[in-house]
Amino acid sequence: MLPKNLKYTSEHEWVKINGDRVVVGITDYAQNELGDVVFVDLPSVGDKIVAKDPIATIESVKAVSEIYAPISGEIMEINDSLEHSPEFVNQDPYGKGWVMIIEPADPKEIDALLSPSAYSSLIGAQE
Repeated sequence: MLPKNLKYTSEHEWVKINGDRVVVGITDYAQNELGDVVFVDLPSVGDKIVAKDPIATIESVKAVSEIYAPISGEIMEINDSLEHSPEFVNQDPYGKGWVMIIEPADPKEIDALLSPSAYSSLIGAQE
């Protein structure tokens, strides 16, 4: 089930607004397509990022995929528990499997992200 309180990207990241920062992860659809996640290469705290640029890598038994910046800003925190437990991405993609927290450079970029219904249409899912 797709959480309704999140925004999404066409590259299958989710964004949760948390005060003046955003929490980012990959969607359940993405983790399901990847299969068992075995490694997450995280960005560094303090990195300045630009929307749509690759900022992290996620490796599964099937493939290596990029995680793209949903918005521009600065990495404020990373989920370093993924270094030892990358399976959190599969087990709880919207909870313990979060990837990073970003302080947006321009909060208006969040408005351009996909709504839950638009993302559902993109992946052909029922709401």
